[in-house]
Amino acid sequence: MNDIRRQLLNEALKLIDLAIMLMAFGLSLWVLARHGAVADVLPAGLRLIDVVHWIKIDNVAAMLALVFVWHLALSARGLYNSDRMDAPLSDALRVFRGGVFASLVMALIAVGAFPKLQIEPLRFFITFFIFATGTTVVARLLIRLLLERARLRGRNLRSVLVVGTNSRALAFAETISNRPDLGYYIDGFVDDEWEGISGFRQGGGRLRASLSTLGSYLADHVVDEVVVALPVSRAYLHSKRIVSLCQEQGVAVRFISQIFDPRLAKGKLDVFEGEPMITLQATGEVGFSKLAKRLLDLSVSAVLLLLLAPLLAVVALAVKWTSRGPVFFVQERLGVNKRKFRLVKFRTMVQDAEAKLAEIEHLNEVGGPVFKIEHDPRLTRIGAFLRHSSIDELPQLWNVFRGNMSLVGPRPLPVRDYAGFDDDAHRRRLSVKPGITCLWQVAGRNSIPFEQWMRLDLEYIDQWSFWLDVKILLQTIPVVFGPLFFGRPGEFVKGQQNDPTTASNPSHGG
Repeated sequence: MNDIRRQLLNEALKLIDLAIMLMAFGLSLWVLARHGAVADVLPAGLRLIDVVHWIKIDNVAAMLALVFVWHLALSARGLYNSDRMDAPLSDALRVFRGGVFASLVMALIAVGAFPKLQIEPLRFFITFFIFATGTTVVARLLIRLLLERARLRGRNLRSVLVVGTNSRALAFAETISNRPDLGYYIDGFVDDEWEGISGFRQGGGRLRASLSTLGSYLADHVVDEVVVALPVSRAYLHSKRIVSLCQEQGVAVRFISQIFDPRLAKGKLDVFEGEPMITLQATGEVGFSKLAKRLLDLSVSAVLLLLLAPLLAVVALAVKWTSRGPVFFVQERLGVNKRKFRLVKFRTMVQDAEAKLAEIEHLNEVGGPVFKIEHDPRLTRIGAFLRHSSIDELPQLWNVFRGNMSLVGPRPLPVRDYAGFDDDAHRRRLSVKPGITCLWQVAGRNSIPFEQWMRLDLEYIDQWSFWLDVKILLQTIPVVFGPLFFGRPGEFVKGQQNDPTTASNPSHGG
């Protein structure tokens, strides 16, 4: 589509949105009048045509203000830009977000501009939002569907020239070729000679120009967009010139953001003070899902602390009664990005357990940075039961409530154990908030070796979703209470490294 056709489409969209807004405004007044939410100036039996007639004659200035607000809200969300690469859901979300703001302002303007109607702001906001936003979303989806059908028939196509012949450039071209509904076709590639270009030619790639002759090719051929997929070492040198060439000739230019070939991190574009920034994030806790996770932690921990208060009091008395020392074992642990916090659990060992560690360290039955033996002489009379039943972990609900921990996440590490890690890949587990339970808990607790435990933590980070947390919480219940009621604790794996931070870890006096 050339610039004239694109402009005509944008103007048509604006007219459609304007018609939808006027219809939604009239429908909102009509519905509210029928339900008695508008003053008697508009009787309950009012016809829709009467509302429209009344608005056109007596309230032109107010209606112009409403039109301006609605148009401004949708324009600010980029709804009149070319967005054929965006997913339909992205378009719908932009309409939704713009509709929330516009409907709120429209309700305030309507209340102030039409005082005789005595409009209820909240009811008008809800009614107008449902009519206007819902209809706009449906209209946009229908228009997108019609445009896609036209592109599949070979109409409204755009020519794309890819700068680069590396694997990233070829993968992008293949993706475009597999999506004819987008209306793009690959005109060819641009690149200089390099050691991998022979393989590109053998694969049938069409090299249209070199980096030095790109300007001449753009001047003589039909090119709608240029996509730069150069490696970072070459992109830095050539990108400024490519942008200048494309701007001079009115050709759109795009840059593939994943220029660093990250294995795990996901890239997104942020804007700070008008400056675009590429952000690589290796964790999945973002946006609404992160908020939902925190709300789940806060609500569940609060409810459990209240319900379990009698049990916690009884256990505290039992710990104090059976051994000398404090009720709680408090230790500094590492949280998100190595932020330190004080983890709380019931004390299960004698008061000077850490001082006695040196005396029995030669009995260690696991390798690596952790210490573990199956029958630790430092356990108190009630300590073994508390660990076997996981009751000693219950005070950590307070850490969850405060926000230091989550219900689900990798176990928080003591500083001593973290310092003993020799694989930097294992340190990525500190990129998310630590938790009480995780995949290692439902996969075997203390019976799994250290490397598998680390792998499960990283797998949790890579695959994280809110529903994965819910699933792990549900699976943790039988894992924890099964051994308590049926006497089947996890098998102790000698000679391998187990979780150094669970209740069974005897190296830190807890």
